[in-house]
Amino acid sequence: MDLNDTPEQAEYREEVRAWLEQHKAQAPPRSGSYEDKAYVDARRAWQRQLAEAGLAGVTWPREYGGQGRGPIEQVTLNQEISRAEVPGILDVIGIGMLGPCIIAHGSEEQKGRYLGPMLHGDEVWCQLFSEPGAGSDLAAVQARARHADDGTWTLNGQKVWTTNAQFASFGLLLTRTDPDVPKHKGLTMFIVPMDADGVTVRGLRQISGEAEFNEVFFDAVTLDADAIVGGEGNGWATALTVLMFERLTIGFGSDSFGSPARLAETVAADEAARQDPEVRERLGHVITELLSVRFNGYRALTALAKGQIPGPEAGLAKVTMVNAAIAATDLGADVVGPDALDPDSDWSYLISFLPGLKSAGGTEQILRNTIGERVLGLPSEPRLDKGVPFSELRSKEKEAVA
Repeated sequence: MDLNDTPEQAEYREEVRAWLEQHKAQAPPRSGSYEDKAYVDARRAWQRQLAEAGLAGVTWPREYGGQGRGPIEQVTLNQEISRAEVPGILDVIGIGMLGPCIIAHGSEEQKGRYLGPMLHGDEVWCQLFSEPGAGSDLAAVQARARHADDGTWTLNGQKVWTTNAQFASFGLLLTRTDPDVPKHKGLTMFIVPMDADGVTVRGLRQISGEAEFNEVFFDAVTLDADAIVGGEGNGWATALTVLMFERLTIGFGSDSFGSPARLAETVAADEAARQDPEVRERLGHVITELLSVRFNGYRALTALAKGQIPGPEAGLAKVTMVNAAIAATDLGADVVGPDALDPDSDWSYLISFLPGLKSAGGTEQILRNTIGERVLGLPSEPRLDKGVPFSELRSKEKEAVA
């Protein structure tokens, strides 16, 4: 594998770097509170600038406002944004995960209506998947949408851990539309306006002090028939597209949560730490893990560039990245000492934020099962619910509880 830029990639890198150097004075801070409307509006405006310069939705097809470039160019863009010390796009969930799903499964009317405003930050999106009783086992969602005689659907239920719901315009929601078939087959994906009658958003305060996640309630929300994405009963296949892009977003090609250079600089700045053999050993282990994720990501990007679809290694990257980032943060905090707990310290935020990523994008246990079965060829875990209608499963669960 040649990790050097091709002449074309080098030219693209120079173009991106030059634009960012010219405009970075107009960028908002890289971090801020998403409960602060002024900060969110500033991030929207910055995303709009990036989109108008062709630096948002880089891998989207040109006919939908993207640049039609490959994943290597997306990584190049991410690297140059990090180098310029400016924020990227605000709507990572929409552009990175939900937009590609709409491009793959949505109708032409949906693509024409939603993709442009999403790309330019005019309408931010959220992902309405997890529920109090259905997170890692996503196919067990219980939110229901019932078909009415006039062709509309009535939605009831609850979602939880929903990022950006507090200022999102739309959400992509997985719900059950047929309880009388096996659970994976009775699901449908809907586009939900977050300002619709019957939608209630409540923030969930985290240990970091921020309310980045939300719980969302749906009380007799009316959805039109054209709100379905991917066809009725095809929600599971549609959701898998989102999950693939979600794990790629969390796992591959990112130093956001564990930069080897930054960690090494922290250790090197402390004389006692850099001479401590235990600290040096920990530093070596952590940097090895972080670099392995980076190069595994490059291998996956090479496959993507050849038109291949990443497999379960996306989950492996996510598991490794999160655990390595937590270990890196623990080491950095040990070296910095009590100052790492200063509320204005980046270390303080990472200490409280990173452990939650063990559950984001699929829990570590579920991803390890997937890797064991699909990569290592280990025997599958027994599936007692295979082929059983969802309504029957729920009845058995209620009997067991009683």
